[in-house]
Amino acid sequence: MRASAAAAALLALFFAFSAPVTVAAEEFPGTSAKGAILIETSCGGVIYEHNADSRLPMASTTKIMTALCALENGDLSKTVKIPPAAVGVEGSSVYLKEGEELTLEDLLYALLLASANDAAAAIAIEISGSVDAFAELMNERARSLGLENTHFTNPHGLDNEEHYTTARDLAAITAEALKNETFRKIVSTYKHTIPLAGGGVRLLLNHNRLLRTEDNVIGVKTGFTKRSGRCLVTAAERDGVTVVAVTLSDPDDWRDHAAMLGFGLDAYRCEILAEEGSLAFPVPVAGGTSDFVTAVGVGSYTVCLPKDAPQPRRVIEMDRFVFAPVAEGDVLGRVRWFGEDGALLAEAELLAKETVPKRPKPGLRDRIKNFFD
Repeated sequence: MRASAAAAALLALFFAFSAPVTVAAEEFPGTSAKGAILIETSCGGVIYEHNADSRLPMASTTKIMTALCALENGDLSKTVKIPPAAVGVEGSSVYLKEGEELTLEDLLYALLLASANDAAAAIAIEISGSVDAFAELMNERARSLGLENTHFTNPHGLDNEEHYTTARDLAAITAEALKNETFRKIVSTYKHTIPLAGGGVRLLLNHNRLLRTEDNVIGVKTGFTKRSGRCLVTAAERDGVTVVAVTLSDPDDWRDHAAMLGFGLDAYRCEILAEEGSLAFPVPVAGGTSDFVTAVGVGSYTVCLPKDAPQPRRVIEMDRFVFAPVAEGDVLGRVRWFGEDGALLAEAELLAKETVPKRPKPGLRDRIKNFFD
């Protein structure tokens, strides 16, 4: 089995995670929400949940998916001319004017910090041509994540009977969005300015008060309508562990999220499985110009585990020897790490570090010499 040198690093960085044991709900005091969940993002391990699969309205937490679709399908530096359909949209607004020009990046800051519904409409029309077409793009992205209890009808979260999600699905959307460094940067920004039509600037302040009151908080998004109640998605990171908290219809969401994030960060640890360059094993070569080839794992490897979980068990899977020729980048084996229940936590392919050509066959003279020797 062969792989080019350029693809070797990608092959070695394949991970397969299984969800760790869920923390018993009674260990967390609970929330005031109709639906709630707390997860660790690298493996999706559930730390706490309450009615996490109930379909509920999500208000402006919708904009997490709006931003994700915009980042994946748009150009941040592109200038967007504000269309009439994005002016005067109901609810939160940065009061866009028809014909004014802002970059897509400006609109994303307005979307995620000021929760601007007019910015959401402008983004949708820029990316897909219409709000309805963009909503379908959002639904396609939700389906790509395997989400069966989420449906979007708009990019801003204004009430609609067919616009809903669950706490579990919204956590999955957020975990996916947090993989995007631009998204992380924007939602963790407290204050930002964008141009104002006719001169000057608009000052945008992040609605997420936990950015000011709690350590380790990344963001993410607030939401409210009379129908949905208070909706909130937050994330926090410490020592390599990232947790996401979601509450839907929660009258005491700020207090609940501060408790959830702290509980989640305390429940997990980040375990270094292998540092850069530490996975290197000599493999005997039969019939080659060298007797050995080095099998290496490219990159470093970590996994997040519950605090009380034992050290992962490492298993090296590799033939006792290989036949020449061996090309640099050939897959020679793999390393797997398992949890206490036998579940696969992570996997790394081992690649040939160097090329070992096949030893040339001896000529007639050499064969005669070898016979008498």
